[in-house]
Amino acid sequence: MASIIDGNVIAAQVRASVASTVACLNADGITPGLAVILVGDDPASHSYVTMKERDCQEVGIVSRDLRRSADISQEQLESLIDECNNSPEIHGILLQLPLPSHLDAEAAIARIHPSKDVDGFHPVNLGRLLRGLPSFRACTPWGIMKMLDHHGVELQGKEAVVVGRSTIVGKPMALMLLERNATVTVCHSRTHDLAAVCRRADILVAAVGRAHMITEEFVKPGAVVIDVGINRTEAGMVGDVDFARVEPIASAITPVPGGVGPMTRAMLLSNTLDAASGPRSE
Repeated sequence: MASIIDGNVIAAQVRASVASTVACLNADGITPGLAVILVGDDPASHSYVTMKERDCQEVGIVSRDLRRSADISQEQLESLIDECNNSPEIHGILLQLPLPSHLDAEAAIARIHPSKDVDGFHPVNLGRLLRGLPSFRACTPWGIMKMLDHHGVELQGKEAVVVGRSTIVGKPMALMLLERNATVTVCHSRTHDLAAVCRRADILVAAVGRAHMITEEFVKPGAVVIDVGINRTEAGMVGDVDFARVEPIASAITPVPGGVGPMTRAMLLSNTLDAASGPRSE
C-alpha cells in the first residue's frame, strides 16, 4: 500500500514560510502585489482564481483582481498587461488560462515582463530553465519537485517518465528532473506501447488530462506516482491516474484532489514573493 503524498500539508508549510518572509518585507516597507487577469466566464477559471486570491490574503500578498469580459480585444489585453508591467505596486502578473479563442495567448504571455512572470511561462524564463539558470519556474512542476523532496524521493540515477509534453507541465517537469540527475523519458499521444514505457519508471508523472488513463498496467511496483490531472466527471473530480487500482502497487502516490493542485497555488505565492524580494536560485 502506497504512502500518500499530501499536497495540502506541504502547501500549508510553503504558505507559512511565505507569510513569515512577507512579514519581514512589510517591516522594510515592501508589500508584495499580484495582478490576477481573468478574461471571460469560464467557471473552472473563476473558481481557481478565487482560491488563488484567498491564498494571497492568507499570506499577506495583495491581490489585484483584474477581470475582463470575454470580448476584450488583443490590443486591450496587452495594454492591461503593460499597465501591470509598469506598476511599481505589482510584482507578479498571473494571466489565467485558457483565454477565449480569439485571443493570442502566446503573444499575451510574451507581453508580461520576465521579472513579473510568476507563472514561469515566459520564453525567457523557460529558456533560463533550459540553460540551468535562476528563473521563475512553472508552478506545477516546481511544486512537484518540492513534494518529491519533502517525501525524501531520491532522483539521482532514477528513471523518470513524464506523460504529457505541454510547456506548462510536461516539458519544464522533464527539465527539472534532468537537473536533478534523473534519466527522463517524455511520452505523448504518439508514443508506441505507452504502458511498457511507463512501467520502466521509478517516478511516473501523469499530466495528460484524461480521466483514469493510468492504470496498474502502466505502473512498476514500488514506483512513485504523481497525478497532475484534474478531470471533472459525473462522479466528481478525478485524476489521470486510477487511484484505486494503482495505489496498492505504488510506493507513494498523490491523491486528486489534495495532491498537486494545492502545491501549484503555493508555488505561485513563492514566486510572487521572489518577484518582490529578488529571485532565488534554489
